Amino acid sequence: MSMTLSEDLAWRGLIKDKTFDDITWLDVPRTFYLGVDCGSANSLTIGNLAIFLVAKRLAKAGWKPVLLVGGATSLIGDPGGKDQERELKSREEIASNIKGIKAQVSKLFEGREFELVDNYDWFRGLGYLDFLRDVDKHYSMTELVQRDFIATRIGEGGSGISYAEFSYSLIQGYDYWHLSKNKGVELQIGGSDQWGNMLSGVPLIRKKEGKEVHAFSMPLVINKATGKKFGKSEEGAVWLDPAKTSPTQFYQFWINADDEGVEEYLKIYTELDKPQIDDIMARHKADPKLRLAQIWLAQEVTALVHGSDSMRIAEEVTTYLTSKASIGSARDEALQEVRKEIRSSHAKPGDNLVDILQECGLAISKSEARRLLAGNAISINNQKTTKEHLEESDFQNGRLLLRKGKAYKDSALIERA
Repeated sequence: MSMTLSEDLAWRGLIKDKTFDDITWLDVPRTFYLGVDCGSANSLTIGNLAIFLVAKRLAKAGWKPVLLVGGATSLIGDPGGKDQERELKSREEIASNIKGIKAQVSKLFEGREFELVDNYDWFRGLGYLDFLRDVDKHYSMTELVQRDFIATRIGEGGSGISYAEFSYSLIQGYDYWHLSKNKGVELQIGGSDQWGNMLSGVPLIRKKEGKEVHAFSMPLVINKATGKKFGKSEEGAVWLDPAKTSPTQFYQFWINADDEGVEEYLKIYTELDKPQIDDIMARHKADPKLRLAQIWLAQEVTALVHGSDSMRIAEEVTTYLTSKASIGSARDEALQEVRKEIRSSHAKPGDNLVDILQECGLAISKSEARRLLAGNAISINNQKTTKEHLEESDFQNGRLLLRKGKAYKDSALIERA
């Protein structure tokens, strides 16, 4: 028997704060909205992806999605989760960011009905006095200054907050009122770090329209292994834009997920149902070394974001970079991706390995290259070596993989000159 929407969201751990008492309220489809800030970059991250997948679950259950890009709010900057004033972005930069994010949102919701809106469209013609009368008049300063993200900034040791950022949550409240009146929106969803802002619209609509609307947030995803906010690699944020985080790097992030959190990540970031995830986790726990849960996770999320073809190439490239398959067997398409991921150079049998290590950037000098070789830190095709010259047998179909240490990023593809 399949789960109801509320049962599925609860099982996945996707409901934290809510304005309704009974979660079964979610089981009657209505119209909802989800907003995204576009002030930071032209791409979503996997932190954003979590709540967008909640939106997809609602859409699949029959809810009508209104997806808002914050052309207006991004000009101000969301103070939530920030201990310093944000740097203001130009309208041109915001417009560029919106274009990139709209494309990603459209791809995520491909095949489903949804509406994309930009709050700049209704704010650009709104007068300041009108805003003061229609919105600000309905809020108590006492209530606003007690909200966590504001109290932290204006409290002892805080950096302070501008009136612009202080007003951000009122702007978001206006968004909800506008969408309620014009689109019939009855629910707002977001991450728990947005809860203070999300609460702005519910009472405003009640006071102005005498209508009951609701909001709910999902908890922040935490890396159970580190206790820190989930969604960053050693290089920084994990982006949905393949130009910022390549499909192979994206795949690698998921396949390296910690055992402690992999079941939660499967629930949040994939469209697999409970029987499928229960089966995967049972087989994973029977032999964790096989990392079956991580393989499923990497395949599902990479295919969801980048498509099945890109996922298969990323998976193939990963087998070469981790030496689970011979680099000599790489297809041309996969080889092109390998060249994007690691250094590449050309050499021939008889060439000095010290020179090659320096030329391809695995050593900053010849003396360091000699120390690495002497210290057994260099491998050719996953086999440790201390020799000084390449041999014919090192090349596999005209190529070899040279590595310093264990990390695949400290590797170089050497193709025969």
